[in-house]
Amino acid sequence: MNSITAIYLDYNATTPCDPRVVEKMLPFFGETYGNPSNGLHIQGRKSAKAVDDAREQVAGLIGARPNEVVFTSGATESNNLAILGIAHMRQNGNRKRIVTCVVEHKAVLLPCKKLKENGFDVVFLSVDKNGRVSMDEARQAINDKTLLVSIQGANNEVGTLQPAKELAEIAHQHGALFHCDAAQAVGKVPVNVDDLGVDLLSMSAHKLYGPKGVGALYVRGGSNSIPMEPIWYGGGQENGLRSGTTNVPGIVGFGEASEISKSILVDEEKRIRSLRDVFESTMIKNIPSLKINGYKAGRLPNTSSITFPGIDADALILNADKIMVGTGSACTSGAVEPSHVLTAIGLSRDLASSTIRISLGRYCNQDQIQVAINSLVDARNNLQNL
Repeated sequence: MNSITAIYLDYNATTPCDPRVVEKMLPFFGETYGNPSNGLHIQGRKSAKAVDDAREQVAGLIGARPNEVVFTSGATESNNLAILGIAHMRQNGNRKRIVTCVVEHKAVLLPCKKLKENGFDVVFLSVDKNGRVSMDEARQAINDKTLLVSIQGANNEVGTLQPAKELAEIAHQHGALFHCDAAQAVGKVPVNVDDLGVDLLSMSAHKLYGPKGVGALYVRGGSNSIPMEPIWYGGGQENGLRSGTTNVPGIVGFGEASEISKSILVDEEKRIRSLRDVFESTMIKNIPSLKINGYKAGRLPNTSSITFPGIDADALILNADKIMVGTGSACTSGAVEPSHVLTAIGLSRDLASSTIRISLGRYCNQDQIQVAINSLVDARNNLQNL
């Protein structure tokens, strides 16, 4: 079957750009092309106004103030800027501990591992079988020597929601900063920076029906309120925290995507959760041996991590040619090793290699869910018979 006609069920990897977002971006590729850093002519001023408007829209989605939004190229850069920027600024201080957890995205794990190589005391919290951080372990790890705690809002593979608010409170009790990689949470569930109490929060536009190549770092109080060293240098854009010519079309698209997500979030969350629940219950009815990972934890409404015991996940996906799904994080695809998330929640190497991720989104409907069920059940049965 031509993959272009297959049903897309990999929304955690990326989302299609909403047509309304594309329409909003188009003028900024041709009609309004000025560099917003130049306010001496009308083109520059129009671009600057568009960026300001988009900053308000992004801030509005997470309950922030516009001056607290720093535009970046995506959540990977935002994570690196938050973790490395804070650590490098404080590397000669008394606080040398960084606390994170083992199921974080590689864009958090690898900067933390680099800091460990450079003399920081980095603690990687374990998780339970549902992928949730242990609060008792966190209380023991976070102390008065802790500089930063970085815990994701939601896991990209299993969908587990982390207790970010409670962890932020513990961090603040010890004078530490709290960063949250919320790339998977923003746009899928309500995220409010004041309710969570986070100091920094990472976002990516392409996870919420915006363009690729643009994201943001929320910085409580504004970019100058939390000392951070830039991770690259140049023209001093974004108050000197993130240099580089401003990506006006991308930022405008990010703003529009945020505005749309804010207006439909509650209804969309409910509709997608219903589709996901029907999908899972029907799959288990057809194949009782299936395991839904993270089933007993609070999860993203769109995410289903399913283990097919005895079935190779890659073979299953290739045989279920009516749908497009993934085996885990698209950012680490092609890796020979099994998912670090799945092994962290206790799956053996074989079971991890028998696991796929279904992630639903805005353009999914009931008919597509039924096609997905039929396709997976048939593929699994065919492989089982072999």
